[in-house]
Amino acid sequence: MKTGSINVQTENIFPIIKKFLYSDHEIFLRELVSNAVDASQKLKFFASNGEFKGTLGDLKVEVILDTTEKTLTIRDNGIGMTEDEIDKYINQIAFSGAEEFVQKYKGKEGAEQIIGHFGLGFYSSFMVSDKVQIKSLSHKEGSKAIQWESTGSPEFTIAEIEKTEIGTDIVLFISDESAEFLKKDRIQGMLDKYCKFLSIPVFFGNKTEYIDDPKGEKDENDKVKRVAVEVENQVNNVAPAWTKKPSDLTTEQYNDFYRELYPTTMESPLFHIHLNVDYPFNLTGVLYFPKLQENIEVQKNKINLYSNQVFITDNVEQIVPEFLTLLHGVIDSPDIPLNVSRSYLQADGNVKKISSHITKKVADKLASMYKNDRKDFESKWEDLKIFVQYGSLSDEKFGEKAKNFSLVKNTDGSYFSVEEFKDKVAAVQTDKNDKVVFLYTNDPIEQYGFVKKAKDRGYDVLHIDGPIAPHWIAKLEQTYENITFARVDADTLDKLIQKDEEIPSKLSKEDEELLKPLFEGAVNKEKFTVQFESMNSDDAPIIITQPEFIRRMMEQQKMGGGGFMGAFPDMHNLMVNGNHDKIQSILSESSDDLKTAKIKQLTDIALLSQGLLKGAALNEFIERSIEKV
Repeated sequence: MKTGSINVQTENIFPIIKKFLYSDHEIFLRELVSNAVDASQKLKFFASNGEFKGTLGDLKVEVILDTTEKTLTIRDNGIGMTEDEIDKYINQIAFSGAEEFVQKYKGKEGAEQIIGHFGLGFYSSFMVSDKVQIKSLSHKEGSKAIQWESTGSPEFTIAEIEKTEIGTDIVLFISDESAEFLKKDRIQGMLDKYCKFLSIPVFFGNKTEYIDDPKGEKDENDKVKRVAVEVENQVNNVAPAWTKKPSDLTTEQYNDFYRELYPTTMESPLFHIHLNVDYPFNLTGVLYFPKLQENIEVQKNKINLYSNQVFITDNVEQIVPEFLTLLHGVIDSPDIPLNVSRSYLQADGNVKKISSHITKKVADKLASMYKNDRKDFESKWEDLKIFVQYGSLSDEKFGEKAKNFSLVKNTDGSYFSVEEFKDKVAAVQTDKNDKVVFLYTNDPIEQYGFVKKAKDRGYDVLHIDGPIAPHWIAKLEQTYENITFARVDADTLDKLIQKDEEIPSKLSKEDEELLKPLFEGAVNKEKFTVQFESMNSDDAPIIITQPEFIRRMMEQQKMGGGGFMGAFPDMHNLMVNGNHDKIQSILSESSDDLKTAKIKQLTDIALLSQGLLKGAALNEFIERSIEKV
């Protein structure tokens, strides 16, 4: 037996490893299983180039839990290590066997499959263990089996042992404070999370499967019985969709992989994008467009980042633009650094290139769909619009491309590009300042009366809704200087689309001064501003509106990012149509009480039409209306 001290620069490095090597202690299993896969890939590579003459066999990694001995073993039948290699790669932390391997075989076929990081990754085992053993037999001819052991101090022992199969066992003696890692479900969950798509089969225990009875016994319905059998539990898919050529996959296979990624998801994705780049950086992956919900935050963090099929994180906000975090799927790139800070990722050149490439691929895919099958694109627009709007708002380059495939829909259900709709309505909806006014509603049922009046006038009305619609509208107004948006209930139509001609009023200044205090008495003066307007006689006698600017700022503040200090008051305008017969008839009443009663009834009807009549006022209106029946 040989003893010695591990060659470390810091005398007491193990407590640092135990606490701070990784923020999440469960990472140890990812590191050790990845190392085992790495060792297996190396043996496969050596066999392919003739450096290993022995029988390759079925390469696999086994994770073995022994609750009695309180151990967790990660076993591989890869290249193994000699005593000298253990001394070099384990005792001298400064060296990394895998990194040296990549340098040695750089540019040779198969070398890019080596995961690397055998070094500090191994030492993550001490985060959860009181003692760690390495039992290894090298693939090199004439090698002897070696056991290395350490209790988490710089001291170690090395001794020869009996071991007949090449490969390595890493045996962790789990500490009491890490007893959670002796539970089968906990280990299974970690393997599902970190090792689901590793390139070498990974096994953990057994599982029950049901097969046709080998004896052919039948049940009462004369069908072959199904019997339970115990089989090895393989935890990973060694050839996930993103590792294959797009030409080798059908849409159904892509959808099957989507369900493999998100087994609780019932719906299929709208479509997918297959990433496959080898210059100037390496990047593969499959991104899916899901059917987005109204709550954007719920959609985020559904992209999993891998490095050579090793799971790294599901928080990719520093790697892709924020709006792309609404997509689902997988990105795999060995060029993205592992276990580093966010600030490092933000400054990393490859990360920036990858981010730009993914943005371009997504924009090009949407543009292609729009160009090649407009009808199909329109059928998907209601699911795509939040993503496109969000992307247009948050990423300038994407927004520039998105101008060409962003759609608006009118209340008849027809879709238009912004330019198409502008050309359609310009003749009748251009105001005296040469601005084309895009009338819109966010709720065609609630604002039915306003929409009908606009359409009766020959105007076209868009239906624009969604959580970020106010911000998107503002963005479009900045992008297209000659258009402006106005919600149909923001003002009278003649004010929303101002023309040179004006409608004369039938009310005199004296009439307005007489009526104004009576109308103000019918509403809360702190919330309603009474205005007299010259409208068409067939317009409603009273119209209640909320100014476009105030309402839009309130909506933006609800979503956040309004950019204004303080809360906007919930103010409305009560617009009195002085040309309506009902208003004219009020002037002819003999007493103020009769004038007040008529004004109250008309005002309450207007409030009711906007959902603003509530509580006692609504009850009083109902009782008053019943009495008049």
